[in-house]
Amino acid sequence: MDSPSDPGTTRASDLSDVLSDLTAVIPAGGVGTRLWPLSRRAMPKFLHDLTGTGRSLLQSTADRLEPLVGDRLMVVTGALHAAAVREQLPGLLPENLLLEPGPRDSMPAIGLAAAFLERRDPDAVLGSFAADHVIGDETAFAECVRQAVVAARAGSLVTLGVRPDYPSTGFGYVKVGRDRPLEGAPDVRHVETFVEKPDRERAEAYLAEGDHLWNAGIFVVRASTLLDLLAAQRPEMTRVLRDIAADPGQLEQLWASLDDIAIDHAVAEPAARAGHVSVVPAHFPWDDVGDFASLATLLEESEEHPGLRVLGPAGDVLSEDSTGVVAAHSGRTVVTLGVEDIVVVDTPDALLVTTRGRCQDVRSVVASLQRLGREDLT
Repeated sequence: MDSPSDPGTTRASDLSDVLSDLTAVIPAGGVGTRLWPLSRRAMPKFLHDLTGTGRSLLQSTADRLEPLVGDRLMVVTGALHAAAVREQLPGLLPENLLLEPGPRDSMPAIGLAAAFLERRDPDAVLGSFAADHVIGDETAFAECVRQAVVAARAGSLVTLGVRPDYPSTGFGYVKVGRDRPLEGAPDVRHVETFVEKPDRERAEAYLAEGDHLWNAGIFVVRASTLLDLLAAQRPEMTRVLRDIAADPGQLEQLWASLDDIAIDHAVAEPAARAGHVSVVPAHFPWDDVGDFASLATLLEESEEHPGLRVLGPAGDVLSEDSTGVVAAHSGRTVVTLGVEDIVVVDTPDALLVTTRGRCQDVRSVVASLQRLGREDLT
Protein backbone atom coordinates (compact mmCIF):
# COMPACT_ATOMS: atom_id res chain seq x y z
CA MET A 1 0.00 0.00 0.00
CA ASP A 2 1.06 3.55 -0.57
CA SER A 3 2.78 5.45 2.20
CA PRO A 4 0.58 7.98 3.98
CA SER A 5 1.03 11.65 3.51
CA ASP A 6 3.39 13.48 5.83
CA PRO A 7 1.38 14.49 8.94
CA GLY A 8 3.79 17.34 9.48
CA THR A 9 2.33 19.13 6.45
CA THR A 10 -0.98 19.77 8.22
CA ARG A 11 -1.01 23.17 9.95
CA ALA A 12 -2.67 23.46 13.35
CA SER A 13 -5.15 26.01 11.97
CA ASP A 14 -6.11 23.65 9.12
CA LEU A 15 -6.62 20.83 11.60
CA SER A 16 -8.87 22.99 13.77
CA ASP A 17 -10.99 24.03 10.76
CA VAL A 18 -11.44 20.47 9.51
CA LEU A 19 -12.38 19.11 12.94
CA SER A 20 -14.73 21.96 13.87
CA ASP A 21 -17.84 19.75 13.73
CA LEU A 22 -16.24 16.60 15.15
CA THR A 23 -17.41 15.31 18.52
CA ALA A 24 -15.28 12.57 20.08
CA VAL A 25 -17.26 9.80 21.73
CA ILE A 26 -15.57 7.47 24.19
CA PRO A 27 -17.57 4.28 24.79
CA ALA A 28 -16.21 3.27 28.20
CA GLY A 29 -17.55 -0.19 28.85
CA GLY A 30 -16.47 -3.79 29.17
CA VAL A 31 -14.78 -5.47 32.09
CA GLY A 32 -11.45 -6.48 30.54
CA THR A 33 -11.60 -9.98 32.01
CA ARG A 34 -8.19 -10.97 30.59
CA LEU A 35 -6.67 -8.37 32.93
CA TRP A 36 -8.26 -9.86 36.05
CA PRO A 37 -7.72 -9.44 38.99
CA LEU A 38 -6.76 -5.81 38.28
CA SER A 39 -9.74 -5.21 36.01
CA ARG A 40 -13.17 -5.98 37.48
CA ARG A 41 -16.78 -4.96 36.98
CA ALA A 42 -16.60 -2.27 39.65
CA MET A 43 -13.23 -0.97 38.44
CA PRO A 44 -12.65 -1.97 34.80
CA LYS A 45 -9.37 -1.54 33.00
CA PHE A 46 -10.12 1.86 31.45
CA LEU A 47 -10.14 3.38 34.96
CA HIS A 48 -6.64 2.04 35.76
CA ASP A 49 -3.19 3.44 35.06
CA LEU A 50 -1.77 0.39 33.29
CA THR A 51 1.21 2.04 31.63
CA GLY A 52 2.85 3.77 34.58
CA THR A 53 2.15 7.30 33.31
CA GLY A 54 0.09 8.43 36.28
CA ARG A 55 -3.01 8.70 34.06
CA SER A 56 -5.68 6.05 33.58
CA LEU A 57 -6.38 4.69 30.10
CA LEU A 58 -9.57 6.78 30.04
CA GLN A 59 -7.70 9.93 31.02
CA SER A 60 -5.00 9.26 28.43
CA THR A 61 -7.67 8.84 25.75
CA ALA A 62 -9.27 12.15 26.73
CA ASP A 63 -5.84 13.82 26.83
CA ARG A 64 -5.21 12.63 23.26
CA LEU A 65 -8.55 13.91 21.98
CA GLU A 66 -8.77 17.27 23.77
CA PRO A 67 -6.38 19.05 21.35
CA LEU A 68 -8.62 17.89 18.47
CA VAL A 69 -12.11 18.56 19.83
CA GLY A 70 -11.80 20.77 22.92
CA ASP A 71 -14.86 20.23 25.10
CA ARG A 72 -16.75 18.37 22.35
CA LEU A 73 -16.09 15.12 24.17
CA MET A 74 -18.78 12.61 25.15
CA VAL A 75 -18.40 9.54 27.35
CA VAL A 76 -20.90 6.68 27.36
CA THR A 77 -20.45 4.44 30.37
CA GLY A 78 -22.36 2.31 32.84
CA ALA A 79 -24.19 3.98 35.70
CA LEU A 80 -21.91 2.03 38.08
CA HIS A 81 -18.89 3.98 36.78
CA ALA A 82 -20.43 7.45 36.62
CA ALA A 83 -18.77 8.78 39.78
CA ALA A 84 -15.33 7.46 38.80
CA VAL A 85 -15.58 8.95 35.29
CA ARG A 86 -16.63 12.33 36.70
CA GLU A 87 -13.72 12.23 39.14
CA GLN A 88 -11.18 11.31 36.47
CA LEU A 89 -12.56 13.77 33.88
CA PRO A 90 -13.66 16.83 35.89
CA GLY A 91 -13.75 18.98 32.73
CA LEU A 92 -16.34 16.78 31.00
CA LEU A 93 -19.54 18.75 30.37
CA PRO A 94 -22.41 17.25 32.40
CA GLU A 95 -24.63 16.89 29.33
CA ASN A 96 -21.86 14.90 27.61
CA LEU A 97 -21.85 12.03 30.10
CA LEU A 98 -24.38 9.43 28.94
CA LEU A 99 -25.14 6.61 31.37
CA GLU A 100 -26.16 3.11 30.32
CA PRO A 101 -28.66 1.55 32.76
CA GLY A 102 -27.22 -1.91 32.08
CA PRO A 103 -24.39 -3.57 30.15
CA ARG A 104 -24.71 -3.67 26.36
CA ASP A 105 -22.17 -3.97 23.56
CA SER A 106 -20.73 -1.07 21.56
CA MET A 107 -23.60 -0.48 19.10
CA PRO A 108 -26.15 0.70 21.70
CA ALA A 109 -23.51 2.90 23.37
CA ILE A 110 -22.27 4.56 20.18
CA GLY A 111 -25.77 4.65 18.72
CA LEU A 112 -27.06 6.48 21.80
CA ALA A 113 -24.35 9.13 21.42
CA ALA A 114 -25.16 9.40 17.70
CA ALA A 115 -28.85 9.94 18.42
CA PHE A 116 -28.16 12.75 20.89
CA LEU A 117 -25.66 14.36 18.52
CA GLU A 118 -28.08 14.14 15.59
CA ARG A 119 -30.68 16.11 17.56
CA ARG A 120 -28.11 18.78 18.48
CA ASP A 121 -26.74 19.10 14.94
CA PRO A 122 -27.94 16.96 11.99
CA ASP A 123 -24.56 17.49 10.28
CA ALA A 124 -22.40 16.57 13.28
CA VAL A 125 -19.51 14.16 12.72
CA LEU A 126 -18.97 11.53 15.38
CA GLY A 127 -15.65 9.87 16.11
CA SER A 128 -15.74 6.78 18.34
CA PHE A 129 -12.51 6.14 20.25
CA ALA A 130 -12.22 3.25 22.71
CA ALA A 131 -11.41 4.20 26.29
CA ASP A 132 -8.76 1.53 26.77
CA HIS A 133 -6.36 1.82 23.82
CA VAL A 134 -2.75 3.00 23.94
CA ILE A 135 -1.66 5.10 20.94
CA GLY A 136 1.74 6.54 20.18
CA ASP A 137 2.72 9.37 17.80
CA GLU A 138 -0.19 11.70 18.45
CA THR A 139 0.71 13.87 15.46
CA ALA A 140 0.20 10.92 13.10
CA PHE A 141 -2.98 10.02 14.97
CA ALA A 142 -4.37 13.54 14.51
CA GLU A 143 -3.62 13.45 10.79
CA CYS A 144 -5.45 10.12 10.39
CA VAL A 145 -8.47 11.52 12.25
CA ARG A 146 -8.42 14.63 10.05
CA GLN A 147 -8.54 12.56 6.87
CA ALA A 148 -11.25 10.35 8.34
CA VAL A 149 -13.41 13.41 9.03
CA VAL A 150 -13.02 14.55 5.42
CA ALA A 151 -14.18 11.12 4.21
CA ALA A 152 -17.02 11.03 6.73
CA ARG A 153 -18.32 14.35 5.43
CA ALA A 154 -18.39 12.77 1.97
CA GLY A 155 -20.78 10.10 3.28
CA SER A 156 -18.53 7.22 4.31
CA LEU A 157 -18.35 5.23 7.50
CA VAL A 158 -14.62 5.48 8.11
CA THR A 159 -12.38 3.25 10.19
CA LEU A 160 -8.72 3.53 11.05
CA GLY A 161 -6.75 0.43 10.16
CA VAL A 162 -3.41 -0.25 11.78
CA ARG A 163 -0.68 -1.81 9.67
CA PRO A 164 0.09 -5.18 11.32
CA ASP A 165 3.66 -5.87 12.36
CA TYR A 166 3.09 -9.49 13.37
CA PRO A 167 0.48 -12.16 12.51
CA SER A 168 -1.94 -11.50 15.37
CA THR A 169 -4.81 -13.92 15.95
CA GLY A 170 -6.29 -11.63 18.60
CA PHE A 171 -7.41 -8.78 16.33
CA GLY A 172 -10.00 -8.49 13.59
CA TYR A 173 -8.79 -7.28 10.17
CA VAL A 174 -10.07 -5.13 7.32
CA LYS A 175 -9.25 -6.02 3.72
CA VAL A 176 -8.18 -2.89 1.87
CA GLY A 177 -9.29 -2.30 -1.70
CA ARG A 178 -8.89 0.46 -4.25
CA ASP A 179 -7.88 4.04 -3.57
CA ARG A 180 -10.70 6.38 -2.62
CA PRO A 181 -8.81 9.68 -2.51
CA LEU A 182 -10.57 12.91 -1.66
CA GLU A 183 -9.32 16.46 -1.65
CA GLY A 184 -7.58 16.81 1.70
CA ALA A 185 -7.65 13.06 2.35
CA PRO A 186 -5.24 11.36 -0.07
CA ASP A 187 -4.76 8.18 1.95
CA VAL A 188 -8.38 7.04 2.14
CA ARG A 189 -9.00 3.55 0.76
CA HIS A 190 -12.06 1.46 0.03
CA VAL A 191 -12.80 -1.38 2.49
CA GLU A 192 -13.67 -4.63 0.78
CA THR A 193 -14.61 -6.57 3.89
CA PHE A 194 -14.19 -6.95 7.64
CA VAL A 195 -12.50 -10.19 8.65
CA GLU A 196 -13.01 -11.97 11.98
CA LYS A 197 -10.04 -12.91 14.14
CA PRO A 198 -8.12 -15.41 11.98
CA ASP A 199 -6.19 -18.54 12.83
CA ARG A 200 -2.40 -18.41 12.75
CA GLU A 201 -2.07 -19.58 9.14
CA ARG A 202 -4.49 -16.98 7.80
CA ALA A 203 -2.95 -14.24 9.93
CA GLU A 204 0.47 -15.03 8.45
CA ALA A 205 -1.04 -14.91 4.94
CA TYR A 206 -2.63 -11.51 5.63
CA LEU A 207 0.71 -10.16 6.82
CA ALA A 208 2.50 -11.49 3.74
CA GLU A 209 -0.11 -10.20 1.28
CA GLY A 210 0.01 -6.68 2.70
CA ASP A 211 -3.62 -5.79 1.91
CA HIS A 212 -5.05 -6.40 5.38
CA LEU A 213 -4.96 -4.01 8.34
CA TRP A 214 -5.82 -4.57 11.95
CA ASN A 215 -9.28 -3.25 12.78
CA ALA A 216 -8.47 -0.65 15.45
CA GLY A 217 -12.11 -0.20 16.43
CA ILE A 218 -12.02 3.53 15.72
CA PHE A 219 -14.93 4.82 13.62
CA VAL A 220 -15.61 8.28 12.20
CA VAL A 221 -18.98 9.04 10.56
CA ARG A 222 -21.76 11.62 10.46
CA ALA A 223 -24.12 10.83 13.33
CA SER A 224 -27.11 10.78 10.98
CA THR A 225 -25.28 8.52 8.51
CA LEU A 226 -24.48 6.02 11.25
CA LEU A 227 -28.12 5.87 12.34
CA ASP A 228 -29.32 5.54 8.75
CA LEU A 229 -26.91 2.65 8.16
CA LEU A 230 -28.14 1.03 11.37
CA ALA A 231 -31.76 1.54 10.31
CA ALA A 232 -31.11 -0.46 7.14
CA GLN A 233 -30.24 -3.47 9.29
CA ARG A 234 -32.08 -2.90 12.57
CA PRO A 235 -34.87 -0.35 12.12
CA GLU A 236 -36.46 -0.98 15.51
CA MET A 237 -33.16 -0.40 17.34
CA THR A 238 -32.68 2.86 15.47
CA ARG A 239 -36.21 3.98 16.29
CA VAL A 240 -35.67 3.31 19.99
CA LEU A 241 -32.37 5.20 20.07
CA ARG A 242 -33.96 8.23 18.40
CA ASP A 243 -36.92 8.02 20.80
CA ILE A 244 -34.55 8.07 23.78
CA ALA A 245 -32.72 11.10 22.41
CA ALA A 246 -36.06 12.89 21.92
CA ASP A 247 -37.16 12.03 25.46
CA PRO A 248 -34.24 10.99 27.73
CA GLY A 249 -36.72 10.11 30.46
CA GLN A 250 -37.45 6.92 28.49
CA LEU A 251 -33.87 5.66 28.78
CA GLU A 252 -34.42 3.37 31.77
CA GLN A 253 -37.60 1.91 30.27
CA LEU A 254 -36.33 1.33 26.72
CA TRP A 255 -32.67 0.44 27.22
CA ALA A 256 -33.23 -3.28 27.88
CA SER A 257 -35.04 -3.63 24.54
CA LEU A 258 -31.89 -2.75 22.58
CA ASP A 259 -29.92 -5.54 20.92
CA ASP A 260 -26.67 -6.52 22.64
CA ILE A 261 -24.38 -6.26 19.59
CA ALA A 262 -21.08 -4.70 18.53
CA ILE A 263 -20.95 -1.88 16.00
CA ASP A 264 -18.76 -4.06 13.78
CA HIS A 265 -21.50 -6.66 13.33
CA ALA A 266 -24.47 -4.30 13.41
CA VAL A 267 -23.21 -1.71 10.94
CA ALA A 268 -19.61 -1.93 9.74
CA GLU A 269 -19.70 -5.41 8.19
CA PRO A 270 -22.96 -5.00 6.21
CA ALA A 271 -22.00 -1.45 5.23
CA ALA A 272 -18.65 -2.71 3.90
CA ARG A 273 -20.43 -5.32 1.80
CA ALA A 274 -22.58 -2.52 0.37
CA GLY A 275 -19.49 -0.41 -0.42
CA HIS A 276 -20.07 2.31 2.16
CA VAL A 277 -16.94 1.88 4.32
CA SER A 278 -13.55 3.56 3.90
CA VAL A 279 -10.31 3.16 5.83
CA VAL A 280 -7.43 5.46 6.64
CA PRO A 281 -4.26 3.35 7.03
CA ALA A 282 -2.73 4.30 10.37
CA HIS A 283 1.00 4.19 10.93
CA PHE A 284 1.18 4.94 14.63
CA PRO A 285 1.89 2.53 17.50
CA TRP A 286 -1.39 1.07 18.74
CA ASP A 287 -2.37 -1.51 21.34
CA ASP A 288 -5.69 -2.47 22.88
CA VAL A 289 -4.03 -3.71 26.11
CA GLY A 290 -5.96 -6.94 25.80
CA ASP A 291 -4.03 -9.04 28.30
CA PHE A 292 -0.93 -9.09 30.47
CA ALA A 293 1.28 -10.27 27.60
CA SER A 294 0.22 -7.18 25.65
CA LEU A 295 0.75 -5.01 28.71
CA ALA A 296 4.30 -6.34 29.05
CA THR A 297 5.21 -4.85 25.67
CA LEU A 298 4.08 -1.40 26.84
CA LEU A 299 6.05 -1.32 30.11
CA GLU A 300 9.73 -0.53 30.36
CA GLU A 301 11.99 -3.15 31.90
CA SER A 302 12.49 -2.38 35.57
CA GLU A 303 15.85 -0.82 36.44
CA GLU A 304 15.69 -2.40 39.90
CA HIS A 305 14.63 -5.80 38.58
CA PRO A 306 16.28 -6.60 35.22
CA GLY A 307 14.13 -8.91 33.12
CA LEU A 308 10.89 -7.87 34.81
CA ARG A 309 8.22 -5.38 33.88
CA VAL A 310 6.79 -4.03 37.14
CA LEU A 311 3.44 -2.32 37.57
CA GLY A 312 3.09 -0.82 41.03
CA PRO A 313 5.73 0.03 43.63
CA ALA A 314 9.09 -1.43 42.60
CA GLY A 315 10.00 -1.63 46.30
CA ASP A 316 7.27 -4.26 46.79
CA VAL A 317 9.05 -6.64 44.40
CA LEU A 318 12.12 -8.79 44.97
CA SER A 319 13.31 -10.69 41.93
CA GLU A 320 16.23 -12.96 41.18
CA ASP A 321 16.87 -14.56 37.78
CA SER A 322 13.28 -13.99 36.62
CA THR A 323 11.54 -12.52 33.59
CA GLY A 324 7.96 -11.49 32.94
CA VAL A 325 5.45 -9.13 34.51
CA VAL A 326 4.67 -8.42 38.15
CA ALA A 327 1.80 -6.18 39.24
CA ALA A 328 2.19 -5.52 42.95
CA HIS A 329 -1.00 -3.95 44.27
CA SER A 330 -1.54 -5.57 47.67
CA GLY A 331 1.01 -3.76 49.79
CA ARG A 332 2.94 -6.96 50.49
CA THR A 333 6.21 -8.09 48.96
CA VAL A 334 6.18 -10.25 45.83
CA VAL A 335 9.23 -12.47 45.37
CA THR A 336 10.15 -14.30 42.15
CA LEU A 337 13.07 -16.69 41.97
CA GLY A 338 14.35 -18.42 38.85
CA VAL A 339 11.15 -18.24 36.76
CA GLU A 340 10.80 -17.16 33.14
CA ASP A 341 7.95 -15.36 31.40
CA ILE A 342 5.91 -15.35 34.59
CA VAL A 343 2.88 -13.16 35.23
CA VAL A 344 2.10 -12.34 38.86
CA VAL A 345 -0.79 -10.03 39.73
CA ASP A 346 -1.17 -9.49 43.45
CA THR A 347 -4.21 -7.61 44.80
CA PRO A 348 -5.64 -7.47 48.34
CA ASP A 349 -8.20 -10.22 47.75
CA ALA A 350 -6.87 -12.27 44.81
CA LEU A 351 -3.53 -13.49 43.47
CA LEU A 352 -2.98 -14.57 39.86
CA VAL A 353 0.09 -16.58 38.87
CA THR A 354 0.39 -17.65 35.24
CA THR A 355 2.70 -17.34 32.24
CA ARG A 356 2.68 -14.90 29.36
CA GLY A 357 1.74 -17.80 27.09
CA ARG A 358 -1.49 -18.42 29.00
CA CYS A 359 -2.62 -14.80 29.41
CA GLN A 360 -5.46 -15.16 26.91
CA ASP A 361 -6.96 -17.86 29.16
CA VAL A 362 -7.41 -15.58 32.17
CA ARG A 363 -10.98 -14.85 31.09
CA SER A 364 -11.80 -18.54 31.67
CA VAL A 365 -10.73 -18.09 35.29
CA VAL A 366 -13.24 -15.28 35.66
CA ALA A 367 -15.94 -17.50 34.14
CA SER A 368 -15.06 -20.24 36.65
CA LEU A 369 -15.32 -17.81 39.55
CA GLN A 370 -18.73 -16.72 38.32
CA ARG A 371 -19.89 -20.36 38.12
CA LEU A 372 -18.71 -20.83 41.69
CA GLY A 373 -20.76 -17.86 42.80
CA ARG A 374 -17.70 -15.73 43.64
CA GLU A 375 -19.15 -12.56 42.17
CA ASP A 376 -17.28 -10.66 44.89
CA LEU A 377 -14.03 -11.40 43.03
CA THR A 378 -15.18 -10.50 39.53
